[in-house]
Amino acid sequence: MTAENLPPLDSAEILTARRELAACFRMAARLGMHEGICNHFSALVPGYTELFLVNPFGYAFSEITASSLLICDFEGNVVAGDGVPESTAFHIHAQLHKLKPHARVAFHTHMPYATAMALVEGEPLHYAGQTAARFFGRVAVDDDYNGLALDDSEGARIAGAIGEADIVFMRHHGVMVLADSIAKAWDDLYYLERACEVQVLAMSTGRRLLPIDPELARKTGEQIMSEAAEAAQLHLDSVQRLLDREEADYSS
Repeated sequence: MTAENLPPLDSAEILTARRELAACFRMAARLGMHEGICNHFSALVPGYTELFLVNPFGYAFSEITASSLLICDFEGNVVAGDGVPESTAFHIHAQLHKLKPHARVAFHTHMPYATAMALVEGEPLHYAGQTAARFFGRVAVDDDYNGLALDDSEGARIAGAIGEADIVFMRHHGVMVLADSIAKAWDDLYYLERACEVQVLAMSTGRRLLPIDPELARKTGEQIMSEAAEAAQLHLDSVQRLLDREEADYSS
């Protein structure tokens, strides 16, 4: 696609993406899946392969609106919007979108239960519950924590550690969820935190976790993911209906 026939940056598809992404920020804030003005969600701009939407630095998730989201290119330029992305947000997300074709959407959080499982020895996620089974075979662990991602090389290193995974536990840091749509990223982010919350509660009893047989966990995950696209969109639609009633400014 040439520059002459690229869609305008205010197309209906892009406005929809802005509203969906803003809804994810607002609901993540409601559910305690945020951390101050840190953490970042991004999505490739519909119709473009080298531009992405991302939240501006200095704003809490609960403040994000559709129009406040920035559009950036992979060189660090803000193409549309007021403000700049947080520096680690740019270096991580630009490289993910550039190097990982399946990462059309990337959600990075320090949400408490999933992050807790990135801080302990062993595999972070135990497939002992049905919700966890949806992630069977989809998880990578980035064991090489290097401090803040303040340059492209660290963003590229993180992208390399991910491989083809959708879910990434980043040791000593947080988690990353990758997807080909905003709805799927939200669905996975939500259920990842729920799976980790239940796991932490179960582990707190001091009793041994009872994992699902690996073959059954794989089958269950495939069953869940076979309907994931439709279910994810319905999930995000429900989030937007709730926000339309109670926080309608998210879509402005």
